[in-house]
Amino acid sequence: MTTEAENEFLSRIGPGTPMGALLRQYWVPACLSSELAADGDPLRLMLLGEKLVAFRDGAGRIGVFDHRCPHRCASLFFGRNEEGGLRCAYHGWKFDTDGNCLDMPNLPDGNDYRGRVKARAYRAAERNGLVYVYMGDRQQAPPLPTLEALLSPPGETALFCRMRACNWLQALEGDVDTAHFTFLHVGKVEPDEVDPDHMERFQLVERAAQYHVEPTDWGAMYAAYRAAQAGRCYYRFAHFVLPFWTLFPNGPIAGNILAQGWIPMDDTHTMVFTLMWKGATPPLLHKRDGSPIPHLLRESPMQPNSTDWFGRWRTVAAADNDYLSDREMQRTVSYSGISGLFPQDSAMTESIGEIVDRPLEHLVPSDRMIVATRRRLYEAAWALREHGTVPPLVDDPETAAAVRSGEIVAPAERDWLDIYREALVAVRRPPLPHAAE
Repeated sequence: MTTEAENEFLSRIGPGTPMGALLRQYWVPACLSSELAADGDPLRLMLLGEKLVAFRDGAGRIGVFDHRCPHRCASLFFGRNEEGGLRCAYHGWKFDTDGNCLDMPNLPDGNDYRGRVKARAYRAAERNGLVYVYMGDRQQAPPLPTLEALLSPPGETALFCRMRACNWLQALEGDVDTAHFTFLHVGKVEPDEVDPDHMERFQLVERAAQYHVEPTDWGAMYAAYRAAQAGRCYYRFAHFVLPFWTLFPNGPIAGNILAQGWIPMDDTHTMVFTLMWKGATPPLLHKRDGSPIPHLLRESPMQPNSTDWFGRWRTVAAADNDYLSDREMQRTVSYSGISGLFPQDSAMTESIGEIVDRPLEHLVPSDRMIVATRRRLYEAAWALREHGTVPPLVDDPETAAAVRSGEIVAPAERDWLDIYREALVAVRRPPLPHAAE
């Protein structure tokens, strides 16, 4: 059981917290590149419990600051993005993307204090449509993450984000909880309704899987397995990658190049960044005639973005409208009565509360991956706080470059890790790193 103290340790991510210190060791996805136009409007960012403002200058450089001007603390969100810097609307002080003060026009000649003042700026990097921020205190920032989906060519990768109104870890835990798929998402779908050749049909024949779970150099991994054809098993391999990435089984492992980042905005809001290779085989279960199962459609209609701290990438289906739940649909065609996978998951992880009270849980064997994920995070944050131990993947992100999730059918008598390693070799991935000690 997770104690109240452990729950606080795992959940809180603001400045000065152990988990916040852990997350600040890594580059953190902050926004889409498309959200920052050259000389365009500043963007409010809530990230790791800090209110920030981001902008792109005319040369394409990105600045990410504490939103408070260092003069009188007026918000730089209202600043003018012009001629290589962001100018505060209050008294005209201007800062470049590194936070250097370029101009103090409210001071008379001879009273130039520019060299004494600097906006609190974080380092930013941009790659394949994502803007990353490093909020740690290293003089030289560590390498960017090297998960396969993060390095795939932008033209071949679908990239999108959505906000969830709950704590980051309970949102992430939904992604490593494969047991819920056969209930929340397809609980009303019967095996004879779907294509008999679709691999995911085995989940409907046997809804309760068995599990292997293993700590790894990059975090933790699991295999959920069920009987398939005679003498064979259907495996779903998936990963938690430190500190906030998940790789879930979204189809055959040969094309399942994806990653999902669960980024804490603050303790009770999470931004989810999803990257998926466009060439993957569509994994969604469909009917025998090839038509889709309507309530499984992945598209989630979005609200218009606003400029407030939590106004970006919100689905129309939300707590204030009960996620558009349809009770008649729940009685007849859908386990939850909610359409779309993301709203279905949101309804569950948000209904738990803004921060789940984990001491109330009663965990069972199907929750082993949840336990492993919490343990890896707790141990990494504790080792950093107590001994200054550099967390996994900070200096060697390439350790996770070979990792891929996905589904496969294999002989039942084979070792599950051997099956996984051979599957990666078959898709020409680099050798799998050794499991963590």
